Amino acid sequence: MKMSHSALVISLALLLGGCMVGPDYHRTQVPVPARFKPLPGWTLAAPSAEAPKGDWWTVFNDPLINRLEPSVSVSNQTVRQDYANYQAALADVETARSSLFPTIGVTNSTTRQRTAGGSSLGGAGAVTNSGSLEGSASWSIDLWGKVRRTVEENKATAQASEATLANATLSEQTALAAAIIELRTSDANIALLQKTVDAYQEYLRVLTNQGQYGTAKPSDVITAKTQLENAQSSLIALGVARAQYAHAIAVLVGKNPEDLTIEPSTGMPALPVIPVGVPSTLLQRRPDIAVAEREMAAQNAAVGVAEAAYYPTLSLSASDGFSQAPLNGLLHAANHIWSLGADVDDTLFDFGAREGQVAAAKAAYDGAVANYRGTVLTAFQNVEDDLSNLHILAQQAGVLDSAVSDATRGAQIAFNEYQVGTADYTTAASAQVTQLSAQQNALSVQEQRLLDSVSLIGDMGGGWSADALNDTAHTLAKR
Repeated sequence: MKMSHSALVISLALLLGGCMVGPDYHRTQVPVPARFKPLPGWTLAAPSAEAPKGDWWTVFNDPLINRLEPSVSVSNQTVRQDYANYQAALADVETARSSLFPTIGVTNSTTRQRTAGGSSLGGAGAVTNSGSLEGSASWSIDLWGKVRRTVEENKATAQASEATLANATLSEQTALAAAIIELRTSDANIALLQKTVDAYQEYLRVLTNQGQYGTAKPSDVITAKTQLENAQSSLIALGVARAQYAHAIAVLVGKNPEDLTIEPSTGMPALPVIPVGVPSTLLQRRPDIAVAEREMAAQNAAVGVAEAAYYPTLSLSASDGFSQAPLNGLLHAANHIWSLGADVDDTLFDFGAREGQVAAAKAAYDGAVANYRGTVLTAFQNVEDDLSNLHILAQQAGVLDSAVSDATRGAQIAFNEYQVGTADYTTAASAQVTQLSAQQNALSVQEQRLLDSVSLIGDMGGGWSADALNDTAHTLAKR
């Protein structure tokens, strides 16, 4: 009868094991516009079909970017930290899942004992050996799905950690691309100022010679000298910025700054043409959106974990083995021992503790929903900002190209006029300053267009897709 009753309890527990309290998860909907604002020169891509994937940085056609970007996912310390967090989250899933199964153990003990003699004169006592060999099992039945909701919560948390890893990787990759663009701009600015210094030195030489023959005023010579010295000072100052960009690049790829030497280059990265997909693709391509969505799923499961505290818990235990003193014949049938047990635990009064825990879990879920919606809206804003910036900067670049051409021609005419005496040096010097200013403005806009292109790729999710999380979910489900 006892064995039949125990089997009935186990069968009932397995039947009830299909119950899970708490809400099932459904992704919160957010309003998604039909398309980004149309801008001239931009092409709508099919969802994820033409967007940069994998080695997205190759679109800039820069050898330094192509060489260093792969190191970010391997050597960047921020990425390595998030990778460790992801591995810890996977371990938490395994720990939670283990609670669905019985705990099985075995105990073996042996004792050798000498008893006191029966005579008051200290007669010799008997020496006996005893021992036991016993197996045990215990199982807390997941009647109301608390353990399964915990596993669900930890799975979502692990997927959020994976998306966090992807987000950190993408963030550090775009930071590296931006730092290299700024380094290239510094090199181009240095080359521009060096040409300007060379030109100012030539102007000063001409004026000095003319001053010796009395055809140039001493004030013009001083003005030219001051102009040269100011340009030389600006050239030296650019070295500080370049060094800082180089140091930042080294840290981003996991190196000490002194271990990475980057030779100057006058070539700028190519400006890519990036087709833009429909807005809904951001929900799949932005890892920070995936993080927010998975955190929302985890908080939803946490509500079920909290609600399960309202229901009783059932624990089963069993042991089977042998015990014998003396030790000889331990495994004989006569020494067989066993036990079965069941414990039911429930809280009758907690004065609102469980109610407070459920309310806190629901509030945390509502907060996660708001964070998810806010993250999506911010993503749309980021892309719209990038698109409008690139559109406006392209127009500005066209105007500045004309300005550079005109300023260069005007500076040459002014200097020629000064040499033949039809213009004073102040006019020529002013034209030179205008030329340098136009060239620097054009370079600055070119830099900003490249930086906004990097930003747009990052805001569209780079080469990442939330489909990778589905693969992780299948892997976790098989464990």
